Amino acid sequence: MELFAQLLVNGLIAGGIYALAAVGYNMVYGALKFINFAHGSVAMVGAYIVLALALSGLHLYLVLAFFLSMVLTALLGVFIERVAYRPLRRAPKLAPLTTAVAASFVLDAAVMVIFGADIKTFNLPARRGFQIGPVFITPVQCIIIVSSLFFMVCLYFLLAHTKLGKAIRAVADDISLAEISGMNSNLIISAVFAIGSALAAASGALIGMDANLQPTMGFIITVKAFAAVVLGGLGNVYGAIVGGYLIGIAENLGVWYIPPVWKDTIAYGILTLMLFLRPAGIFGKEETRATVL
Repeated sequence: MELFAQLLVNGLIAGGIYALAAVGYNMVYGALKFINFAHGSVAMVGAYIVLALALSGLHLYLVLAFFLSMVLTALLGVFIERVAYRPLRRAPKLAPLTTAVAASFVLDAAVMVIFGADIKTFNLPARRGFQIGPVFITPVQCIIIVSSLFFMVCLYFLLAHTKLGKAIRAVADDISLAEISGMNSNLIISAVFAIGSALAAASGALIGMDANLQPTMGFIITVKAFAAVVLGGLGNVYGAIVGGYLIGIAENLGVWYIPPVWKDTIAYGILTLMLFLRPAGIFGKEETRATVL
């Protein structure tokens, strides 16, 4: 029972990170009906920006570097949307999909050239963990839990209680009708990419703090976030959050039965099963428009 409780908490910690990455996926899909396969690489870039800022001559505090990375990564997301995706918005769906894969390769290669292919760490100071009943939690894991919940609550209030959130939902529901109503769809879609990229940077940085950084981590984030999206339902923010937590829990409970080296294959298995059994996801509906909230 103690092992089960520990694995469950570990799953919730990982799930919060996956949920942050998956939300960006679903927001972009809700607005453009397009899967941004460069999203994981954007998350990876955000994590490396935190590392670069923390280790630079500025010697920024990690918290300041974290939030500055979210801002810079948001600008990166807007730049990618403007240069790589907007010119192909009315092209066949395969065109932006191919461009997304190309953008992912470019970001991965750029990080590898700048930082090298070696594994990097944040070298955080060692601190004693907390024992809560049968569960052991490190200070970094506490930060991950609090940060994930904080960003998800902020996102909820943004989408549900602000003019920008209502505009994002309107574009997701029907972009043509939103434009007829006088909304600037380009500006709103840029905001979607900015928000999604900022959350991706947060998820990448949190993964790096809990484990390590490497240029190929973007692919793993892409797969797990996409699995969470498919599990929860394409275009549904709540579905992305639930899917992220379910993927995290399934992965960590899975090591009870399989070797830890096979842990990442659980996300692949869940993704494959959902595509066969229920492609629309838990909260999705067949042949209906996707919504972001």
